[in-house]
Amino acid sequence: MKIWTKVKQYPKIELVILAYVAFIALGMPDGLLGVAWPSIRSSFSIPLDAIGMLLTAAMAGYMTSSFLSGPVVTRIGVGRVLAASCAMTGVALIGYTLVPEWWMMVLLGVVAGLGAGAIDAGLNTYVAAHFSEGLMQWLHASWGIGITLGPIIMTMGLKTFNSWHVGYRAVGIFQLVLAACFVLTLAMWNQKERSVVDERPKRLTDYKTPMGETLRQPQVWLSIFLFFMYVGGEAALGTWIYTLLTESRGIDPTVAGFWAGSYWATFTVGRVVAGLFAKRAGINLLITGGLTGALLGAGLLIWNPSEAINLLAVALIGFSIAPIFPAMMSGTSQRVGAHFAANTIGMQMAATGLGTALIPGLMGVFARRVSLEVIPICLLVVYAGLFGVYMLAVRLKPKA
Repeated sequence: MKIWTKVKQYPKIELVILAYVAFIALGMPDGLLGVAWPSIRSSFSIPLDAIGMLLTAAMAGYMTSSFLSGPVVTRIGVGRVLAASCAMTGVALIGYTLVPEWWMMVLLGVVAGLGAGAIDAGLNTYVAAHFSEGLMQWLHASWGIGITLGPIIMTMGLKTFNSWHVGYRAVGIFQLVLAACFVLTLAMWNQKERSVVDERPKRLTDYKTPMGETLRQPQVWLSIFLFFMYVGGEAALGTWIYTLLTESRGIDPTVAGFWAGSYWATFTVGRVVAGLFAKRAGINLLITGGLTGALLGAGLLIWNPSEAINLLAVALIGFSIAPIFPAMMSGTSQRVGAHFAANTIGMQMAATGLGTALIPGLMGVFARRVSLEVIPICLLVVYAGLFGVYMLAVRLKPKA
């Protein structure tokens, strides 16, 4: 009852719900590919590492639309951006199942990335301007629900219809329905009213600051680097923990799979819990407390005295880092100033795409040359660096 009362204070409850559903939809495609990949390889007769082509194409589209989202949102409105982006993503996902050649699917990956990046950056900009820190935490918890549902949908499609096409079509159709919902609610998304939560005289999207001026602000670059490091560390553990546990520490694959899954489970739970206490705790405590827990978890993973400690370390890191991303997103205007926030949010989202690709990749290079045991050491370095950069960012006063 308390949660519902808290949510009811917002005049556009439909937009809150729609934003959460959109983030569930945003997470779904991320969970489809891993389960579908063996079947996709067989369909197109392509090698195992061809997945890199699709991921690179999607990342290029994602980074492009995220980077440009600030100016685009201020010109045409967040509602139109979200409607068009969901439509692009839906068409691309359905297109995956219709094209006869692999290179065509790779090209559609660019389109899917363009749509996903614009949805991600557009919604983050809107929520940062209009909603509380708690609702921002729940928004990103919705992504965790989506990435959990993706593998389930694909598994059901493979078991029931023996086809990977069904999973992508189901999620693609869902995206198109969501696009229609954004069209129907355009007036509410673009309404020029002040936020109930945020009493500033202007919304973030009302400032039409040139991108060049934004790029000249040192606090903007610090903020971008924060997201590059955070998402790189988040993705790195999700990418390498299973391999570390099975190939380096000799843990049974079934047990290791469960432990790896516990990372995303505690991650999602962490964001739900953080949403309940975000207002009272405040952005700084959520971030510094989360990084402290992550450093402790990485230390336990390096120590490795027993299998139980490995499980505790993975679960602790997942739970601890959960509130960091949405808290940093909510605090963007405090770090860089309201004039530069909309542009900065788009560039922060672009940096997440780069961090997701580079940091886990570099850890893989180190692991190949040294040992898989270098992975938890790299995680510790990333979290320590993130802590230092964040403290510097909050001390550097934004331009008035």
